[in-house]
Amino acid sequence: MNLLKTLAAISSMTMVSRITGLLRESLFARAFGASPYTDAFAIAFRLPNLLRRLFGEGAFSQAFVPIIAEYKSQQGPEATKTLVDHVTNVLVWATLAVSVAGIVGAPLILAVIAGGLQGDALDAGIVMTRLMFPYIVCMSFVVMAGGVLNTWREFKIPAFTPVLWNLSSIFFSLFMVKYFDVPIYAMAVAVCVGGLLQVAWQIPALQRIGMLPRLSLNPLAGLHDPGVRRILRKMGPAVFAVSAAQISLLINTNIASRLGAGSVSVLQYADRLMEFPTGMLGVALGTILLPSLSKANTEGDSAEYSALLDWGLRLTFLLALPAAVGLAALSTPLIAALFNYGAFRADAVAAATAPLMAYAAGLLGIILIKILAPAFYARQDIRTPVRIAVGVLVATQLMNLVFVPLLGVAGLALSIGLGACINAAFLYTGLRRRGIYTPHAGWLAFFLKVVAAVAVMGGVAWFGQAQFDWTGMRAHPVLRIGALLLVIAGSGAVYFAVLAGLGFRPRDFMRRAK
Repeated sequence: MNLLKTLAAISSMTMVSRITGLLRESLFARAFGASPYTDAFAIAFRLPNLLRRLFGEGAFSQAFVPIIAEYKSQQGPEATKTLVDHVTNVLVWATLAVSVAGIVGAPLILAVIAGGLQGDALDAGIVMTRLMFPYIVCMSFVVMAGGVLNTWREFKIPAFTPVLWNLSSIFFSLFMVKYFDVPIYAMAVAVCVGGLLQVAWQIPALQRIGMLPRLSLNPLAGLHDPGVRRILRKMGPAVFAVSAAQISLLINTNIASRLGAGSVSVLQYADRLMEFPTGMLGVALGTILLPSLSKANTEGDSAEYSALLDWGLRLTFLLALPAAVGLAALSTPLIAALFNYGAFRADAVAAATAPLMAYAAGLLGIILIKILAPAFYARQDIRTPVRIAVGVLVATQLMNLVFVPLLGVAGLALSIGLGACINAAFLYTGLRRRGIYTPHAGWLAFFLKVVAAVAVMGGVAWFGQAQFDWTGMRAHPVLRIGALLLVIAGSGAVYFAVLAGLGFRPRDFMRRAK
């Protein structure tokens, strides 16, 4: 498997997902702006999203993928299919029970995580929390399916799956809002519809590889399976790690809800833009590397293990550094061109620009975690990232005490970004000290060349964006988007031209997985 070609394929699918996601957010901003009701939606979605990461993308994936890779390699398709059946049954029934509890306990949940919401906005938040909690059941199945398909190296289908949720939200924001007495409720319904569409999309792919799970009416079926028990034991520390990060996020949400109307929303808009490079590079690389690292670990090939990590880290620096500088330099143009329509006014652009610039400071760390953490998960070592995550949770909240009084909402974003950099530094140190990763020769020269190219690119981007009045072009969206694309394309061309002049060639990053 050509890893660079596979990365390009996954990144292209992720790009479609992120573009439709930005369109979704743009339409949301146009319809609802930044208000107590948008804060209520963001907060109501926060807990189901947290649990999705807990039961799905976070703790479950970290424990599941290395073990299913081991089963596939050593025990054959029949044993692997039995494991998939049992794991899915336990996962679906567990998330269903949590979903019912969330629907019943919605008022208490909102009181705890969003003390700043009051009156009608609080009532709307309770209703939307209840509407969106069943989403986690759908997503637990989707993430299980994605883990199986990625192990079979069917990367494109899981990478495209999030597009369906975006399309659901786009459809509801354009056509269904008028049918709801409280218009923003349409977006909560869109979340669950999107979850069902994602489940339906994965089923034929699982069927093709003979891994479509059979569910049992017995919630306890499968708990006797040794493989399931291993996954649950591995999930214990992983749950703690993911919980630490998400608890920090919930604390930040509570703080933001007290910083004035619209604060939660502008933080979310900035977060969505930050997720664009994170998804295209960090998530895509992590998706490729985890099965390959798991296979190398199962086969005892330490040289291949280290080489895969070195390849991933070089690509990260090559692409994440310019992305971070670009987000910072073009923060106002990006926010204005994507969101400054309808109810999203110029003051909201200014409010969302500051947290986006703060996020950019930590983007490299956020992406590096996506590469470094799988190096531990593939070895079925989840405890080390757990200990680091707990320390980072404490450090992030201590930084909030300093940055929030000084910078407001931007202080929250800066604490998250710097916390991610601390996390990445400790993960890297752990890999080096244990001899898991040994950098290949040439890192210093590589890094200095990338920094030089990024510096030139950053100057071009800053000069280019200064030539336009981005909020003043609100009445001419096509021209504004065209101007933004021109600045981005020019900056990117300069960056890669400087790299080419310094001797970089695409073939230097070609790699095949064994």
